[in-house]
Amino acid sequence: MPSREEVAYFGAGPAPLPTPVIEKGAAAFVNFEDTGLSLAEISHRSQTANKILADTKSALITLLQIPDSHDILFMHGGGSGEFSAVVFNLVSVWVEKRRKEAEAELGGKEQEVLERVKKELREDLRLDYLVTGSWSLKASQEAANLLEPLGKGLINVALDSRQSNDGKFGTIPSEDTWKLTPSRADGGKGSAFVYYCDNETVDGVEFPSLPKCLEHSPQNQDDSPLVVADMSSNFLSRRVDVSKYAVIFGGAQKNIGITDVTLVIVRKDVLSTQASSSFLHAIGVWSPPVVFSWPVIAKNNSLYNTMPIFSIWIAGEVMRGLLATHGEKGLAGQEDLANRKAKILYDVLDRFPNVYQVVPSRLARSRMNICFRVRGGDATQEKTFLEYAEAQLLQGLKGHRSVGGIRVSNYNAVPLTNVEKMASYMEEFAQKSKPAQTGSN
Repeated sequence: MPSREEVAYFGAGPAPLPTPVIEKGAAAFVNFEDTGLSLAEISHRSQTANKILADTKSALITLLQIPDSHDILFMHGGGSGEFSAVVFNLVSVWVEKRRKEAEAELGGKEQEVLERVKKELREDLRLDYLVTGSWSLKASQEAANLLEPLGKGLINVALDSRQSNDGKFGTIPSEDTWKLTPSRADGGKGSAFVYYCDNETVDGVEFPSLPKCLEHSPQNQDDSPLVVADMSSNFLSRRVDVSKYAVIFGGAQKNIGITDVTLVIVRKDVLSTQASSSFLHAIGVWSPPVVFSWPVIAKNNSLYNTMPIFSIWIAGEVMRGLLATHGEKGLAGQEDLANRKAKILYDVLDRFPNVYQVVPSRLARSRMNICFRVRGGDATQEKTFLEYAEAQLLQGLKGHRSVGGIRVSNYNAVPLTNVEKMASYMEEFAQKSKPAQTGSN
């Protein structure tokens, strides 16, 4: 039976955790801080649970330098749950802004206000999506499904990267090709929000940074769409200017911790600018389900219902570990390490282009999920690659079932030594690999 140290695990999620966190978590699961209770048994209403929430928030604020303008929520549902929550909450924000405009212009004529917003909802509401991979595609499809009762055409896919890449994901076309909804100041309808997935785990595509066209000056904020980023798979792997986003969310099971908790960082004015349920229903819009209602979750300190305190504690331990490891450098230190590990792997792949073919274009390569094919996707060669890797205890390398190939996930908890082992194996395999035999007539 191999030891934990002997196994190099590169699974895409659930992902590896730092061994010290695993060991401390094992003890806490049996007897948390000599209370005689498992941390999984302690009430989410207890002082202990509230302290865990506060400590985890504090660590996250320190790591990301989150400004006072934003709040932190712990939720259920994973990233997929937030696909829905984003639509419910941010359409409500859009409706409330339009209601206030109509009220200011029409005075207290409630029925006229209602009818005007109801008309604008069907004619003007637009949600922009940048589709660069499987997860952003699913997010846009969920939005279209939720808003279908209001009519077609409300979802604007401003970018579908498959259109410039032979029908496959793997690129991020230049911003001047994107078709974002024009702002009202520019004569357009204006978009309620722009959603993008910062790192696509299935397709190995990552935005190098926040797109320039989504950076808005404070003076333009009222007319600018809210920027929403799904950072489930590259969360805490690099520095982020949180002030430039309305919403950042991510499932915990990649870089933060274990499943069953989702982190949402949301601007406080988003929480306070929500239409009432009665007004939403009157114009034909669903109000957010209570477990997906960001204002409700924020008001209750993420304890509206029973939260997985053990999972939140694990996330806090991971965050405190990052702070202890990188000291004053903070996420700049983790960013340097992530870049270094990714470079080691890509350097090997690029040295053997006849054997390995990296899936995404060079400018869109993910640091977190290195996706490639062996001998152009030869099934026998890829099966052999995986079998030999498994024999060397290099595990979790099979590509997503929807695309196949090989995927090396380089999350924060993957040690540098494991990346070096993987690189050595890739080099050895490439040197021994021979092209597949082809039949002759």
